[in-house]
Amino acid sequence: RRGLKKRVITPLDAPQEFLVEAARERETLAAAQDSALMRALGLAYHWQRLLDEERAASVAEIAKAEGMDVTQVRRVMRLTLLAPQVIERLVGAPDIVLEQVMRRPWPSSWNAQTQVLPGTFQG
Repeated sequence: RRGLKKRVITPLDAPQEFLVEAARERETLAAAQDSALMRALGLAYHWQRLLDEERAASVAEIAKAEGMDVTQVRRVMRLTLLAPQVIERLVGAPDIVLEQVMRRPWPSSWNAQTQVLPGTFQG
């Protein structure tokens, strides 16, 4: 089944060290969960590798295999054109969501991308 989460509810009189350990475990679990942006970045680079290694003949072939529209696959694959500094910033900012990145018109130059980056996702 999908969408179900296991939760451990500690009793009110639980020892303090257990509560600290449980809080640490929750933080670790939350950090380990991939965001939609991380999944999209991973897919984009995976698909690009399939094309580079000629394991897929075209974006249309990838779209058919994934059960997606060609336009959506191309849209996600545009993430591979982002500068490494931009990707590092995106990965390190959990508050940035995929739609913000996808809707942003990114310049083609990596230098230009890094210059517009500081104010890109504010307000």
